Amino acid sequence: MKPATPPPPTDPARRRWMALSCGLGAVGGVAATIPLAGSLLPPEHLRHPPPLRVDLAALAPGQKLSLTWLGQPLWVVHRTPQQVAALSNPALLARLADPQSQRPGSITPTGARNATRSLLPQWLVVVGVCTHLGCTPLDRLTPGAGTGLPPDWPGGFLCPCHGSTFDLAGRVFRDQPAPDNLAVPAHRFASATELILGEDTPAQAA
Repeated sequence: MKPATPPPPTDPARRRWMALSCGLGAVGGVAATIPLAGSLLPPEHLRHPPPLRVDLAALAPGQKLSLTWLGQPLWVVHRTPQQVAALSNPALLARLADPQSQRPGSITPTGARNATRSLLPQWLVVVGVCTHLGCTPLDRLTPGAGTGLPPDWPGGFLCPCHGSTFDLAGRVFRDQPAPDNLAVPAHRFASATELILGEDTPAQAA
């Protein structure tokens, strides 16, 4: 049996050439992925959507407007003077988990951290997504007892999934599955009836 022939010695120049070729190939691969990764990002108008103007002139007191904003349901409620006044009722405030929207998880612009959770008292602007598991609550705007609601129900919203309830300021009641109030999106009012979604008020933007 013949002894195994030892492999020929590696040429140092060839080794350097192979290392250089592999390095250039790796750099080229990374460079090729940069345009590809960029193409996978959403277009600029989705990453930074333009503000949306909403004319509320036709929305009468007591009515609600539903629309879609950034893929989520968004509600605008034109509250009556009686509904606005009821939001500061001490008996109601005592039943709420976060009446002034002070919890760290509360998505509420600074100008809306008040008893009405709004920039203008008559207008409620909230994202219609329950903060528990993302269900869409149902309108229960009329005060009084109803399906799944207590006799002293003040009006608001009921989540059909696990029973979380929110008042007409989008504030969650105590001891509910939902941990936080309904989110208030960035918005401002150009006038008493023109809503601009996606922009903060000048004071907040400063």
